[in-house]
Amino acid sequence: MEQADRGGIPADRRRGSRPDDDWQRGAVFRPVRTGNAFEETVQRLLEAIKLGVFEYGDRLPPERELAARLNISRETLREAIRSLQQAECVESRRGRYGGTFVTYRQPPPDLGELRRAVRHMGAELEDALTYRMVLETGAAEQAARRHLTDHQADRLRGSLADLEQATPEAYRQLDSRFHLAIAELTGSPSLAAGVAGIRMRLNDLLNAIPILDRNIENAFEQHRAMAEAILAGDAERARRATEEHLAATAALLRGFLG
Repeated sequence: MEQADRGGIPADRRRGSRPDDDWQRGAVFRPVRTGNAFEETVQRLLEAIKLGVFEYGDRLPPERELAARLNISRETLREAIRSLQQAECVESRRGRYGGTFVTYRQPPPDLGELRRAVRHMGAELEDALTYRMVLETGAAEQAARRHLTDHQADRLRGSLADLEQATPEAYRQLDSRFHLAIAELTGSPSLAAGVAGIRMRLNDLLNAIPILDRNIENAFEQHRAMAEAILAGDAERARRATEEHLAATAALLRGFLG
């Protein structure tokens, strides 16, 4: 039986947030504000795909809705989608069940790619890790301070359940989705966008880390501690749990880099 109180995370939860949920995609699909709408639109769509807001085989929102969310013209959106088609990230299908579908598959972990990505980042790596620590611990603390609706609490439980059941191939994207879910709970679009942005800066590095059973077991406990603290409204515990998790991830990353 699912627990009715805010702090409980049901053990038999089997479904979480899906791509058609407004709550889930707010961190990425915010209005385009820069002078180059085309490039920023491509960036937003890639964020949504690479961070797992939309997975392989998912259909993107209808063109009219997506253009309105991004505050761009439908022609700009079509140009961006055509670019993603050329990059083999999406494909468009016609007919009654048509639309634009995600075809991007996350590459398998690769230590060589990890080292290349680190060389590309250079001195920015430590800056990014520090920035992530500040943003995400603050987001967890703020989420715990808010009075969550039953709908919001259920979404967090569902996101955690999806992550706990993830296959190795889907783990990193569902991990991103879980962290974005917490950012969304803060009620701050700016903070949620910041968390999405820093995740993208580190995305190639995190994806290149091999999936280790012991690491996943530890992350499982850390993610659950984060969610339970937020659902219980314990801001200090939520901050500590998030700090422990991010520190462990950073240590693992540094360990593989030697």
